[in-house]
Amino acid sequence: MKNLLLTLLLFTSFLASSQGGSRQDLRERIKAEKIAFITDKLELTENEAKGFWPIYNKFETTNNNYRSNELRSIKRKMRDNPNMPDDEANNLLSQLVVIENKIHEARVTLVNDLKRVIPSKKIIRLKYVEDDFNRNILQRLRDFREKRNKK
Repeated sequence: MKNLLLTLLLFTSFLASSQGGSRQDLRERIKAEKIAFITDKLELTENEAKGFWPIYNKFETTNNNYRSNELRSIKRKMRDNPNMPDDEANNLLSQLVVIENKIHEARVTLVNDLKRVIPSKKIIRLKYVEDDFNRNILQRLRDFREKRNKK
């Protein structure tokens, strides 16, 4: 998931600057691709999709908020001051653990909520499908960079 956020950010900046599209447009296109990819790979029925997507979107929003707001600021502080005093390092480490636990709790909530709408085997497959989508996006980013560097 961390890779996806980084990838989306990089992909967004490269494509938006080269194609004149807005970052929001690109995010929406990637999100639409992700929806189609997950729906296809999990073979969600119409009824399953109706129950799955509100739960999954809520998880994504929660997870992205933790990562982009709280986690990013902690990591920035750690990166900006690698020689910080021990008490400050301990404080940041405690904050990091709290945020990582919240992210884990969000994933557990996702799984528990999804159990009500799709079979367990599809929930298990979800992790692999998300990873496949992320790899696909990363490969497209690499291909884009190569193409751009050859010009």
